[in-house]
Amino acid sequence: MTGDHYFSPQPQADHRYQRFQEELRGREFTFITDEGVFSKKRVDPGTRLLIESIAVPEEGSFLDLGCGYGPIGIVLGSLAPQAVIHMVDVNSRAVELARRNLGENGITNARVYWGQGLEPVQDRTFNLIACNPPYRAGRQVVLSLLEEAYRALAPGGQLYIVGRTRQGVKTLAGLLREMFGNCREVAKQGGYRVYVVEKDAL
Repeated sequence: MTGDHYFSPQPQADHRYQRFQEELRGREFTFITDEGVFSKKRVDPGTRLLIESIAVPEEGSFLDLGCGYGPIGIVLGSLAPQAVIHMVDVNSRAVELARRNLGENGITNARVYWGQGLEPVQDRTFNLIACNPPYRAGRQVVLSLLEEAYRALAPGGQLYIVGRTRQGVKTLAGLLREMFGNCREVAKQGGYRVYVVEKDAL
């Protein structure tokens, strides 16, 4: 054991690359993964439900926050070729994999950044943000991250999150509703729920 978490900036685990294919939103994608990243053997059920539940605009600026090896951002880039996709993760190994996976899937309208939270894209606003938050990092970390994300939304922009019911995502949704005035459930399946928060248009 190295003590690595998927939110460790510099995982120390020995490399053990894997490659697999997934069908998402009716399209086939290829992913390369490694030790020290989240859900290395398959796209996890929560991320899958999130991907399937997002109402994707045709264009705009999108953010995959905590992108891991890239499935959310890659699918968004495939579905919305006129959009610009930004992908951020604190895990340097995940960032390297996400960049490789963009190439594997022929996605040219996305960029991947290494850094904490929204720091690498702090000068930008987004029409859509999607996030499978790092619940193991603790509720306060998650709330701070989502508050930061909400501030980065353009007027009328939407923030999508997913989580397990047993991890307290319903409670989190209630807190987001108190903080931002709205938060609605858009999907639930297999113990996971997807919520969306919308920023008031000016």
